[in-house]
Amino acid sequence: MHNLPFHFAAASAALCACLGVTACRSASPRANAATVPSARVAVAQRGDIAHVLTLAGQFQPYQVVDVHPKVSGYMKKINVDIGDIVRQGQTLAILEVPELSAQLQSTVFQLKQSQEEITRAQHEVKSAEALNYALHAESERLQQAAATRPGLIAQQELDDAQARDLNSQAQVDAAKATLAAAQQHAEAARADSQRVQALADYTTVTAPIAGVVIWRYADTGALIQGGTNSNDQALPIVRLSQSSLLRLRVPVPEDDVQYVHDGDSLEVRVDAVNRSFTGKIVRFTRDVNFETRTMETEVDVENKDLSITPGMYANTALQLGHVNGAITIPVEALVLNAHNRETVYALDSSNRISIRNVQVGLQGSKLAQVTSGLSAGDRVIIGGQEKYQEGEEVNPLITPEPASETVQESGGMIDMKAQKDAGAPE
Repeated sequence: MHNLPFHFAAASAALCACLGVTACRSASPRANAATVPSARVAVAQRGDIAHVLTLAGQFQPYQVVDVHPKVSGYMKKINVDIGDIVRQGQTLAILEVPELSAQLQSTVFQLKQSQEEITRAQHEVKSAEALNYALHAESERLQQAAATRPGLIAQQELDDAQARDLNSQAQVDAAKATLAAAQQHAEAARADSQRVQALADYTTVTAPIAGVVIWRYADTGALIQGGTNSNDQALPIVRLSQSSLLRLRVPVPEDDVQYVHDGDSLEVRVDAVNRSFTGKIVRFTRDVNFETRTMETEVDVENKDLSITPGMYANTALQLGHVNGAITIPVEALVLNAHNRETVYALDSSNRISIRNVQVGLQGSKLAQVTSGLSAGDRVIIGGQEKYQEGEEVNPLITPEPASETVQESGGMIDMKAQKDAGAPE
C-alpha cells in the first residue's frame, strides 16, 4: 500500500517522457524547414545583348566644286543661278576675250605658212635629187669611158664631173635638212595653235560634275579672273554641290572607335523630312580629333530626288557590340572571388549551392553573357551571395528576368522639336 504512490508517480513520469519524445519528433520537420534560408534565384536563358550608340550626324555634299575659268575675260553670258540643277558638261557661262581670238587667228596663219614651207622644201628636195641623179650619171659615164679608152678624157674633166656629183649630193642633204626643219616648225605652229584653241575653248565654262548651283559669284559684264594662279584670291563663277549623293558625317566618341568597321550598319532617322533608312559605314578618318575627342565616320546616302538638303541633321543608331542566342544571366548573379575571377552561386537539383567559375562575354547594364560555366536552364542566386556557403541548401524564390537587353549609349542627339520651340518667338 505504501508503494502505490511511488509506482503511480513512476508511471506518470514514463508517460510524460514518452509523450515528450513523440512531441519532439513531430516538431522536428517544422524546425528544419524554418532553418532553411530563402534566396532570390534567376534562370539562365537564351537571349540577345546589344550595345547601341545614338549619335547626331550632319549631311554634307559628296563633292563641292568652285568653278573657275581657265582664262580671264569679260562675262558675256551666264546661264545659271542659285538652286539650278545642272548636268555634267552643261554650259554654265561664256566669256569674251578679244585678244584671244586674235591670237587664235595668228596661230592659224602661222600653221598655214609652215605647211607652205614644207611644200616648198619638198620641191627643193625633189629638184636637188633630180640634179644629183643627172650629175651622178654623167660622172659615171665619163669614168667608164676613161677606163675603156685611157687618155680619151682629160683628168681635169673627170675631176670636175666628180666634184659636181658630190656637190649635188650635198645639195640633196641640205634640202632634206630644210624639209625636216620646216616640218618641225609646222609641228611647233600646230602645238601653239592647239594651245590657243584650248584657251579659246575655255571661254565656254562647263559643269565638271552634275549637281546643284549653291552660289553664284558673277554677273554679265563682270571682269572674271582666270583661276590659274593659286596665289590669286579670284572668285569662282559658281559653286556646285553634288547633292544626289550625300555624305552623312557622324562623330564617334573616342571610347567607341574600337567598334567602328567598314560595312557596319547604321540606323538613320531624318526628322526634317520624316525619313528613316539603314546605311552602311563606308569610310572613317582613323584619326581622333584632338579637341572633340571624336572620329569622323561617314555613310554614303543616295539622294537622287534631292529630298535631303546638305546641312540637315540626322539621328543615328550604331550597333557597337551584339550577341544573339547567348546564355544570359542578371549582372547581380556575378561575384568576384578572391582570385578576381567571376563566379556564380548555382543551385543543383537538391537546391544546394555550387559555386562555379564562369567566363563572361558582352555585358549590359542588367544582363551579362556567359560563354562558359553555365547552361541554359541553370539557376543562380541573385543578390546577397555573401550570406550563403558552398553546399548549403536554400529555398529558391524564382525571380522572372528578361532574356535580352539593348543598352542605349548616347553620344548626342538632335531634338528638332526642342530646337523649333527654342527658336519660337515668345
